[in-house]
Amino acid sequence: MKVNDQSSQNKPQSAKINLTQVAEGYGLDKVAKSSWQSFGLAIFAGAFIALAFVFYITVTTGSQGSWGMTRFIGGLAFSLGLILVVVCGGELFTSTVLSTVAWAQKKVTNSDLVKTWGRVYAGNFVGAMLMVLLIFLAGMYQLDGGRWGLSALNIAQHKLHHSWTQAFVLGILCNMMVCLGVWMTFATKDVLTKVVLVMLPVAMFVSSGFEHSIANMFMVPMGIAIHQFADPAWFEALNISPDKYADLTVMNFVFNNLIPVTLGNIVGGGVFVGLGYWLVDNAGLKQVATKSVNSTIDQSVDSGSKVD
Repeated sequence: MKVNDQSSQNKPQSAKINLTQVAEGYGLDKVAKSSWQSFGLAIFAGAFIALAFVFYITVTTGSQGSWGMTRFIGGLAFSLGLILVVVCGGELFTSTVLSTVAWAQKKVTNSDLVKTWGRVYAGNFVGAMLMVLLIFLAGMYQLDGGRWGLSALNIAQHKLHHSWTQAFVLGILCNMMVCLGVWMTFATKDVLTKVVLVMLPVAMFVSSGFEHSIANMFMVPMGIAIHQFADPAWFEALNISPDKYADLTVMNFVFNNLIPVTLGNIVGGGVFVGLGYWLVDNAGLKQVATKSVNSTIDQSVDSGSKVD
């Protein structure tokens, strides 16, 4: 019986992955990329998220299912965006804010942090705008007898009807889910596992109506483009007046949605998830170190007592 106990103790145990340390390396990698590489990958990420929103609109337009199930299916479709970012490579602002972990460890300076966030945000914007241009020129707003475009208009307008506080909090909630999804991928190197891990967090935030700044960079400008440049006959065929969407303006979008949602995304991902886990992990390491020191002192005292 003793032999079995000893053999079980000698079995090698797989080392537990410290996700905070992985997140630290993740943040360092974001900062270490050259400006052009980071900017280029950010353009891809902005386009990926835009394509995911196109998928969402296509899946949910004209759906006869229940409200919740329709949004859940749309959320699963939208998860394509983060899947493409994780698998194909891309710099997405909402996950890049996890670089706060490396910053908290003093591995990244304030200047490097702000520069990295700035160029990724700008690259995401360029990618989103390119997709607005391509999707509009492709005439996708005319799909399903024009109802695809009507869905886009309604979604875009809805995003501008939040109060500033509501948009900020919805931004926090959204990026908590995005960054928790990314955080889970730190636990594995298997690509398929990473894909599965990010799907439900994304589906949850999309179906619940949380606000994602980069997704909004595509969605609201898409609504503005349809409102401003769609053929008047398109509105007539749907029996709606363009005046109904008069509040779809660039200024309204920037000040009533993009700014509060972006700030909320930073707090949700960079502070609540990134710094939150760092604080918990750091406190745990300090406690272990304290116990180790106390144990060493006790052993020294016991040894001295035996000598006496």
